[in-house]
Amino acid sequence: MASNNDTIPAFAPTAVDEIPVLVDTARSTFRTGRTKDIQYRLVQLRKLYWGIVDNTHLMEEALMKDLGKCAYEANISEIDWCKKECIDLIDNLETWAKDDKVVGVPLHFRIMNYRIRHEPLGVVLAIGAYNYPFQLLLVTVAGAMAAGNCVIAKPSESSPHSAMVIDKIFREYLDPDCFACVNGMVPASQRLLDCKFDKIAFIGGNKTGTIIAKKAAETLTPVLLELGGCNPAFVTRNANIKLAARRILFMKSMNAGQICLSHNYVLVERSVLSPLIAALNEQLRTFMPKGTKASPDYARIVNKVQFDRIKKMLDSTRGRIVLGGKMDESQLFMEPTAVLVEDIDDPVVVEETFGPLFSIIAWDRLDDAINIANKIDPTPLALFAFGSDEENKKILDNVTSGGATCNDSFLHSQINAAPMGGVGSSGMGNYHGYYSFKAFSHQRTVCNVPYWADRLLNVRYMPYSMPELRRFQRMSHKRPNFDRNGKVIKGLGYWIRVVLGLGGKSATGSLMRWVVVFAAAAFAGVQQGYISR
Repeated sequence: MASNNDTIPAFAPTAVDEIPVLVDTARSTFRTGRTKDIQYRLVQLRKLYWGIVDNTHLMEEALMKDLGKCAYEANISEIDWCKKECIDLIDNLETWAKDDKVVGVPLHFRIMNYRIRHEPLGVVLAIGAYNYPFQLLLVTVAGAMAAGNCVIAKPSESSPHSAMVIDKIFREYLDPDCFACVNGMVPASQRLLDCKFDKIAFIGGNKTGTIIAKKAAETLTPVLLELGGCNPAFVTRNANIKLAARRILFMKSMNAGQICLSHNYVLVERSVLSPLIAALNEQLRTFMPKGTKASPDYARIVNKVQFDRIKKMLDSTRGRIVLGGKMDESQLFMEPTAVLVEDIDDPVVVEETFGPLFSIIAWDRLDDAINIANKIDPTPLALFAFGSDEENKKILDNVTSGGATCNDSFLHSQINAAPMGGVGSSGMGNYHGYYSFKAFSHQRTVCNVPYWADRLLNVRYMPYSMPELRRFQRMSHKRPNFDRNGKVIKGLGYWIRVVLGLGGKSATGSLMRWVVVFAAAAFAGVQQGYISR
């Protein structure tokens, strides 16, 4: 158990020559079958949980040093999330790891016991991000661990204090033969990518994600990528404007807007443009009554490189600042800032801000807003729609995204049970909870064929026999219930099924209808008997 007197050591890169040794050790251990044992996995997950609990004070300290993140935010958005992920995996792993049935097995093949086994992939490389150094990396590690893999974790060097705490947790709590932490700058990452892995999981920017995907493709290594994008938020005149402003500003206030899920721009119906801007400014004063810079809750930009990147976007915009705008380079402080723009090619629109900066674009027709969103980024990581149910549905039906929330911020991604992932250029694959287990498992189809079943399989043996083929076809082929124009043929069989099923589209629906019919008949019989008496 960690002591409250523990301190975070200075950032210490892993020796580059040591990296292949760590990977080889993990692979050799995996081949022994150690991680395939469910109980072993559960023990490691429990140790990871206590590693997080015991080092909570160091995690809080690291997040404050790396990002200026307050203890409240450190717990609610990182530490608590990691603990919940571990508990969820521990509680459900034995159930998830059981074989699944293959759906739709033909009757004559059911004796062969078709099933799906969830098997570990091997050695997984998990590469973290600087904005949520614990949550994004440890959640990925836990999922790969639960699936039975060995894991090499690479924290972001841009959050060096957090990286050293992660290294401490690995060294003191986990099996070193199976789980290792590699710290370092670009050379360490390059050396890792030179090694062969069975899957690479990366959470971060599109440029780095592209580099990793290209490198992985050289060895046909599958990847799980959660990347960024220019996420849109839609606000119509039917939205609750004050509440929309509160929730939109929240996304750019938490972690100083350094969230891959937060909106990059807001598309607002012109008739409510002024009320929305006014509500945003009112809400900023409510969030930070003594001013954003003086707020003990507001984080800082991670480093000068990122600060300069965001500032350059703001300096080069052709729009007008309508919210915030204050900054202090010496403290890496930048308050939530909104820019009203007329041109969708403005730098604050087309580039992912990944910070507290966002743009506002007015529109007159919802179709125009949808077209703008599809032009700026057709596959963002997230989407937010503030409007009527009908408007929100239209937006969801016409704009693709990795995930979406209607009438709120990124709530679609805030429970461990829900899959998290991008689409198109914002990523590939899903993770969190059950979906992490699936992502880091191989779904292996297995069947057991009895020796006595050979008569059913005669059709495959030479010399071929046309009578045998026709027998097999009669047994295995279903007649189509549609014509050459694709229309359903409503013949005698169709109407028999409708009548017997009481119009139900499934066996369950038909059964429930018959239950209701029998219950009604029984009730009517009881009532009739009562009346007769």
